[in-house]
Amino acid sequence: MDNFTFYSPTFFVFGKDTENEAGQYVKQFGGSKVLIHYGGQSAKKSGLLDRVGASLDAAGIPYVSLGGVKPNPRSGLVYEGIDLCRKEGVDFVLAVGGGSVIDSAKAIAAGVQYDGDFWDFYSGKAHIARALPVGTVLTIAAAGSEGSPDSVITKEEGMFKRGTGSNAIRPRFSILNPALTQTLPAYQSAAGITDIMAHLYERYLTNTKEVEVTDRMIEALLLTMKHEGPRVIADPNNYDARANIMWAGMMAHNNSCGVGRSQDWNSHNIEHELSALYDCAHGAGLAVTMPAVFKYVMNHDVMRFAKVAVRVWGCQMDFDHPEVTALEGIEAFRRFLIDLGMPSNFAELGAKEEDIPKLVEVLCHGDGRTGSISGFVELSEEDCTKIYQMMV
Repeated sequence: MDNFTFYSPTFFVFGKDTENEAGQYVKQFGGSKVLIHYGGQSAKKSGLLDRVGASLDAAGIPYVSLGGVKPNPRSGLVYEGIDLCRKEGVDFVLAVGGGSVIDSAKAIAAGVQYDGDFWDFYSGKAHIARALPVGTVLTIAAAGSEGSPDSVITKEEGMFKRGTGSNAIRPRFSILNPALTQTLPAYQSAAGITDIMAHLYERYLTNTKEVEVTDRMIEALLLTMKHEGPRVIADPNNYDARANIMWAGMMAHNNSCGVGRSQDWNSHNIEHELSALYDCAHGAGLAVTMPAVFKYVMNHDVMRFAKVAVRVWGCQMDFDHPEVTALEGIEAFRRFLIDLGMPSNFAELGAKEEDIPKLVEVLCHGDGRTGSISGFVELSEEDCTKIYQMMV
């Protein structure tokens, strides 16, 4: 196990009707004027924004609102939010929505406190040293942004999708009411489950030895998703299954499972170009990307893939031919995602084979990158091209 530091100060409020307590927690964490940041019309139509607003009114906290966050959140709305916060004297950003809304809120919170272009944080030119405090009211279990120090934004000029991280943007509090996810379409629920499992696999694929504690934690959470995912698709109103998925999503990405070990993130990097270009759901893109990446890099550490195949997917270990077991585990994972309703290839994502050179160019050279991506295995342009071709 590697040396590490771990800091995870988010205050979690979990359970039914907890969105009605948003105002008191904004006040507890020092907010005196709030930006409510949200996505589309569902938060309005469901009455969620009214309930959150009423809780702020009850706490005597004024607020302004900015909606319009899209999946794969855009830089343009971040700039708009930064300007609004500065104009209105906002000192707290409250995200009401899923990972895209929270990521956009984090970018706004960081940008308000920075003299330069907020994109500097996402292009690697600057590090987020300070930000307005952020709180969340989560409506989708997927990205884990409600407990993480991470944010991913798409820059509209060039359509670069890039991430950044800093404890300065880790939410001060997060309200998690699983009942708010019960109205999600099955496809969106399945995409969220896929994203959660991707966050676990990205940490599981490590070159660090002797990390049994976090290996077992990751395996337990994968087993939870394996159990609860089909239950939610079969019965969207299953509150208990929703609750387990929501908490697993937070644990998958607050990095408690990733300390003391190297991590991968190549699948995420490769997928980001798909969702940036085609605007597909991130989880759907990951469902197509991960099996291809896993098959391509499997022989780098075949026993790691064989281990998860046995421990999570119930495969029989072939000690003479561990690659057989590894492939069976990857296929079991792929079939699980398809059974949830996720796509299996480029065509189902709306992606085009003729766009592969463009995808590789942006992935390996866009916005200052230097020709390869690194993680569990370093992947060259040629490697990335072959992986995309495996998805067709």
